[in-house]
Amino acid sequence: MIRPDDLAHCHTAIKHGSLSFHAASKLLPASVRDPALALYAFCRLADDEVDEGTHQAGAVLRLQERLDLAYEGRPRNAPEDRAFAAIIDEFDMPRALPEALLEGLAWDAAEYRYTTLSGVRDYSARVASAVGAMMCVLMRVRDPDALARACDLGVAMQLTNIARDVGEDARMGRIYLPLDWLAEAGIDPQNFTRDPLPDAAVRGMVKRLLAEADRLYLRSESGINVLPVKARTGIWAARLIYAGIGKQVRRQGYDSISMRARTNVSQKLGWVGQSALRTAFSVVTPKSPIVFAKPLDETAFLVDAASRNKPSPSRSLAVLNILADLRAGQAALGNPRQRA
Repeated sequence: MIRPDDLAHCHTAIKHGSLSFHAASKLLPASVRDPALALYAFCRLADDEVDEGTHQAGAVLRLQERLDLAYEGRPRNAPEDRAFAAIIDEFDMPRALPEALLEGLAWDAAEYRYTTLSGVRDYSARVASAVGAMMCVLMRVRDPDALARACDLGVAMQLTNIARDVGEDARMGRIYLPLDWLAEAGIDPQNFTRDPLPDAAVRGMVKRLLAEADRLYLRSESGINVLPVKARTGIWAARLIYAGIGKQVRRQGYDSISMRARTNVSQKLGWVGQSALRTAFSVVTPKSPIVFAKPLDETAFLVDAASRNKPSPSRSLAVLNILADLRAGQAALGNPRQRA
């Protein structure tokens, strides 16, 4: 059980750190909402430390130590860590899921860039779909088809984030657009980070990214409709709110460099209302055959880990390798590496 004071701390952290998730979480039943807030607080803190810190490699290595301690049943003396350790114990959380998130954050610290859209989906699987799979575990959902659709939703959300933040990321020296798209457009990545411009080519890439996100949002809907009924409205709200960010980018002519897409409270309330209607409709409609679609190649390992419902191995070789790279100082700033 999560300590009440630790849960209150996580609730406050999310309320001030992620308005979209906080709004959607209110629609979840307490049995899911409370551990979800604790899970998200731990993941958000980890992401912020890596994303905003000046010593990203050190932040990832500290996160790995925190994860080790939590799985050993002796978490660091901090509310997020104690709450996460309680989640591990109560829900038998497969270690491969938070380790996937750790790997994605390590890729950020190593300043990886991604050669293809598949590489971007690989990254998205780790930093977003892993959280979606963990949310399923909190709902006691281990069905592979439901997990596959939850992972689709995670990738879609992350692609939306990337599309929204192209300019902000570029000004920080980061590129998440597929490098082969840039090459096709004759854009040099180094020049792009120095002076990102919302020209027609870049807007076209943002459009392509959002089109892929939309495809996955549609695939995810059949999965939302097989979740526990009481949890569907909250997940529908998250899906509609994030997709709404993509719609705002479209209204801006796919310019996510000179402006940043934002949604307002009235829009969020509208999507919450729509989510309640979608849930009501899902109760009286048959299961969509789309739910049985194969998982994305890039998320299949998450589906496998979460659906097996058995103890995970201590650490994956991929995670050990990237952590070794960080320890050795091979992920030097200003020397981004590429992944297919």
